[in-house]
Amino acid sequence: MHVDDLKRRDFLKYLTALGAASLYGAELSAKTAKLAYDPTGKFDLKVSEVEMRRNSAGRMLMARIYQPAANSTNMGPFPTLLDLHGGAWNFKDRFAEEPMDRAIASSGVLVVAIDLTVAPEAPYPACIQDANYGVRWLKTKAHMWNGDAAKIGVYGSSSGGYVAELLGMRPRDPRYNAIPFPEAPKVDATVAYLAARAPISNTAGRFGTAEGQGRDTMIDFNKRFFAPWETIHESNPQEILDRHEKVTLPPFLIMQGTLDDNVLPSIQEKFANAYNAAGGKCQFELFENCVHQWTAKEGPQTDKARATVKAFIAAQLKA
Repeated sequence: MHVDDLKRRDFLKYLTALGAASLYGAELSAKTAKLAYDPTGKFDLKVSEVEMRRNSAGRMLMARIYQPAANSTNMGPFPTLLDLHGGAWNFKDRFAEEPMDRAIASSGVLVVAIDLTVAPEAPYPACIQDANYGVRWLKTKAHMWNGDAAKIGVYGSSSGGYVAELLGMRPRDPRYNAIPFPEAPKVDATVAYLAARAPISNTAGRFGTAEGQGRDTMIDFNKRFFAPWETIHESNPQEILDRHEKVTLPPFLIMQGTLDDNVLPSIQEKFANAYNAAGGKCQFELFENCVHQWTAKEGPQTDKARATVKAFIAAQLKA
């Protein structure tokens, strides 16, 4: 066969293959588009743990992975959520919100719960630095667990909710992204949405509540974390909004118990209103007859909280 004929045949084969690949890609995209997140979904889970990074105190911060098992109706990749634990900045770890993490993950979300540095190891802003690093780390690792890193969300509880707020509002703050990530130096810590149970949205207000109630342990926790003490105001989400600082305002869900005497509902509602007034979109949900850690116990209001988070995630993924 003539050389020109061979070249022409090879070129035609290339075009045919290219066309088939394009059709396959279009078909795959169409199938993927149909597999939108369903908050009522039911998936088996594979739970595993990996090392994230070693903190300044020498402790290895671990990540606990709740990975939905692909099935015949949904092969993934699954939406991805980072969980930040509470513990008054001084204790707890990645296991703190395991029931909530499992509930969200079993609906078809890759949930990754990470350890945070606690105040006995290092004060503010160490835990926010961990969370900032965690977002960047997860954006590059989610695919390993069949997760989609395109719209990473964050869930936080109590002081973990406070960390989530600062992470969401100040994703590019040089104090918070101070931990280098050489694997992907251009990846930032912006997130698509925030969800929280009883976040500490007003640190000074929460400290005042602890003082008024004579809660010495909580007072000590605050003084250990906010060192120097002035950082309780510099890092106060409410005061950040009151100062009209230039911040990022991702969509935010706040779930608050009406009987919470740790983070007062009135203070929380004021923050939600300020967030909306600043141009953000904060969905504020009150849970009747619920205390600070109501989701730690099974019951109708815990079921409602789980459903509320999943519905919020679904709404953000459709946006």
